[in-house]
Amino acid sequence: MPNINDNELAAKLRMTASRLLKVVRSEVKHDETLSLTERSTLSMIYQHSEILPSELAAIEKVTSQSMSQIINKLSHNSYINKTPSIADKRKVIITITSKGKEYIELKRTKSQEWLAKIISEKTTEAEKEIIMQAITILTRFVD
Repeated sequence: MPNINDNELAAKLRMTASRLLKVVRSEVKHDETLSLTERSTLSMIYQHSEILPSELAAIEKVTSQSMSQIINKLSHNSYINKTPSIADKRKVIITITSKGKEYIELKRTKSQEWLAKIISEKTTEAEKEIIMQAITILTRFVD
């Protein structure tokens, strides 16, 4: 096997991952009243039982002011609850509502169903094994 250039591999991986995400988003339309950052923030809240706005801002890499606007919109649309912290009244605890959970779960289900259909239609069993191996390796990049 020829020597693989890390920069070329990184560029191809980035472009392919980006294109795949764009295709999934375009194929799986659902309540597009939320921006990508708002959906990502809601997903982070879903993953945590409770979280502080400052933690969300750090995760999403946005300013506190931007996160405040996102939180206010999500709260206004009944996707999240804002509750004063018992330990520190200056802090607000963010939790997801049942409406927010339904939104995230529906979006994930539709995305997963679409991807499963494409995998089933366009890959062999051997290719599926290669994809699983690649996922194991790629997971190390983000863990």
